[in-house]
Amino acid sequence: MHIPDGYLSPATCVVLYGGAAPFWYVSLRKIRRQLHTRVIPLISVFSAFSFVIMMFNLPLPGGTTGHAVGMGVTTVVLGPWGSILAISVALTIQAFFFGDGGITALGANCFNMAIVGSLVTYLVYRWIAGRSPLTSRRRMFSAAIAGYVAINTAALFAAVEFGVQPLLFKDAMGAPLYAPYPLSVAIPAMMIGHLTFAGAAEAIITGGIVAYLQRSDASLLAPFSGLTVEGAATESRTSILGRLWAGLAALMLLTPLGVLAVGTAWGEWSVKDFADAAAREKIIAASQHRTLPAGVPEGLHRLSSAWTAPFPDYAPQFIRSEPVGYMLSAMFGVGIILAVLWLGRKFLLRGGNTP
Repeated sequence: MHIPDGYLSPATCVVLYGGAAPFWYVSLRKIRRQLHTRVIPLISVFSAFSFVIMMFNLPLPGGTTGHAVGMGVTTVVLGPWGSILAISVALTIQAFFFGDGGITALGANCFNMAIVGSLVTYLVYRWIAGRSPLTSRRRMFSAAIAGYVAINTAALFAAVEFGVQPLLFKDAMGAPLYAPYPLSVAIPAMMIGHLTFAGAAEAIITGGIVAYLQRSDASLLAPFSGLTVEGAATESRTSILGRLWAGLAALMLLTPLGVLAVGTAWGEWSVKDFADAAAREKIIAASQHRTLPAGVPEGLHRLSSAWTAPFPDYAPQFIRSEPVGYMLSAMFGVGIILAVLWLGRKFLLRGGNTP
């Protein structure tokens, strides 16, 4: 679901950056008011969690891959505005340092996963959970369903953005300039994998972590539920944060499992893939056997080199072992997220709290 550079026209990228900007602004203002609370440590752990969980690629129908995002549980704990900030930070680090998603398409990726995903999670979760107790099973299932609906809605938005490109942006000969497949191909290609495996993964992760928090510290589920924590299980803040970081550390050690899935996510093929006969066959097979343009779309070729990440594909060149490089990339990415959020907090505190 990470749209690379070159798949969206500059005009589309500008529109989606513009669409994302108001939500980033509001989320920063709302989080700024809570800088003296526990919100920044929680944003840090869930932003890092989202970053790491997206490294676990799952094999999808058609020979492609996909992943969960963590938007479900992040929104349930942090609310939509905290989730928008947390996931946007994770996506930004992925794009700049690892080339996972494009710089020109960063606004689109944040709009789809961080903004749409978080808002849909919040609305569905609040609607289904209602006024049920924080520790009720209904609330756990509500979170799982909300995560499932959210990741599929985000995938649908990405599919539409892909699919409108060949309709709106063509060269003089009628060949697509950017993403080559229309809506009739992009929507089913994206949605089949997300309605099945990727959506199921998001639901299981969301429901599982919410169930754990219900048993260990249900107060983390309270701020955006409209309920109090009376009678709910709690433990010291240091203890629960420590456990969450310990769980994240275990996930980082397991990230080499993410390289076992063979294939590229639909719509994330490189320029080299378009020029390689074997790779073209795989693209066609994953796209309802619709023929590709003879060459690389001109705009895609031009914009694909807009940014060169220092550690593309989570594979540092100085590490010979792919699994080890992948795991070290996870650790490095989490470290960068912590540094960015710590520096951001310092900057916002220096400016004073906004009423």
